[in-house]
Amino acid sequence: MTLGTITPILRIFDEAKAREFYVDFLGLEVDWEHRFEPGMPLYLQVSKDGCALHLSEHHGDCSPGAAVRIVTTDIDALHAALADKRYKYARPGIETVPWGGREMSIKDPFGNRLTFVAADDAEVSP
Repeated sequence: MTLGTITPILRIFDEAKAREFYVDFLGLEVDWEHRFEPGMPLYLQVSKDGCALHLSEHHGDCSPGAAVRIVTTDIDALHAALADKRYKYARPGIETVPWGGREMSIKDPFGNRLTFVAADDAEVSP
């Protein structure tokens, strides 16, 4: 028996803010989006490399304030790329955590926390 890929669903409340954060700031691409009809809530997938996230305006899909851990092969390059964008709502830094890893946490405009973990440290993380 094998288990497949995990795709977290994160609650969003404002399409423009979501695109500004996930696409413009983090550099993810919109793979697809769905609405049952115009004016209805948006559901979309954003991704980059092997990381895919679902973002939903639908009330019953999930609650705001989720936490997601994402492994990255070069946390220093990711940090530098984000710092260069000068996003006015977040200036994340890399932190050495008590269990010995290096992480960078960022909250999206809806209270969801994305923690990027250095690949070398992912095995020692709790």
